[in-house]
Amino acid sequence: MSRSIFSTLYLRSLRTPRLDFRRNLTYSRFLLAEVTNDGPAVTATNRAQITAKRFWKTVGIEERPDCFVVNLDKRPLKTPSGVILEIPKSKRLLASLIAHEWDNQDILIKPFALPLTSLAARAVDNFQNEESRRTAIQALLKYLDTDTICFFTETPAHPLATDNPRSLIDLQEKHWAPLLDWARKEFDTEIRRFDTVMFAKQPKETIEKIQRVLESLNPWELAAVERAVYATKSLLIALALVKGRLSVEEAAQTAHVEVTCQIQNWGEVEDSHDVDHQELRRQLGSAAILLV
Repeated sequence: MSRSIFSTLYLRSLRTPRLDFRRNLTYSRFLLAEVTNDGPAVTATNRAQITAKRFWKTVGIEERPDCFVVNLDKRPLKTPSGVILEIPKSKRLLASLIAHEWDNQDILIKPFALPLTSLAARAVDNFQNEESRRTAIQALLKYLDTDTICFFTETPAHPLATDNPRSLIDLQEKHWAPLLDWARKEFDTEIRRFDTVMFAKQPKETIEKIQRVLESLNPWELAAVERAVYATKSLLIALALVKGRLSVEEAAQTAHVEVTCQIQNWGEVEDSHDVDHQELRRQLGSAAILLV
């Protein structure tokens, strides 16, 4: 998919109706400043968090020798910790979309409509610091033992059984099995599949190898992986997205196999399934843009 088409689809997603506001406030967690004895740093992101009102008139992009900077009323956008949000020269599209996020805000600020700003701030504030990187990586590794795509439904003993629908088993084999095969080859390690959560645990060697993979990621890639993991509850899906094995749509379908089965068998619940459908793609889309 071309950059122009991809960015257009992403911008449209920011206007998706019927969003669950409480759920989308999770984006604003990454906008919170570090609190010192003197209180939080006063930056554009913090001010937006506190006032919830638009306080700027113009948005622009400034090209500097080694980076892009988004300006609000000619003042550079800063991260919650108070440093200028410097976007690498290789990420012109990201700079343009962050500027659009701020320019697209109305009178009242919508934190859920600043996903790229929060991701970029996360990369700059947290993932250029070794201690913060180690903490985040250890948290992500915990998802490997409970990774969504490692837990397959048992084949029903009777063809008419309804406890484990055949459609669910087929979807798991279609979306999950090939991805597990890819991960085993890509990372050259054993990745077990289970049919129960009892005593489910990946080998120590596997954990160590995936840890080295995460440690090799740059701050932008690590921020993208983190968001994708929290959105899909799967470290393997997140890595497949960052490594280019899955597109945003493929990653979303892989993460929502069980939801897809529910809809196929019992129908869609309005204002629940449809909202989750758009929200998952919004989060994965923001992670993917960070990699462009």
